[in-house]
Amino acid sequence: MQLISDRIRRLRDDGKLEAPAEAILKCLEELKRPYLTTFEEKLMGLIEIESRVVN
Repeated sequence: MQLISDRIRRLRDDGKLEAPAEAILKCLEELKRPYLTTFEEKLMGLIEIESRVVN
């Protein structure tokens, strides 16, 4: 879960997120499991690519 939190924090620290990306990150942040599904990982990866923040 720490890895997911770190990735979300890096994206938010950039300060350039659009509202839809922020909404997705909010949902991912509220997950009660320590992993992302394949679909969730793709969403997070796309946000990282579009925000130019790569883990």
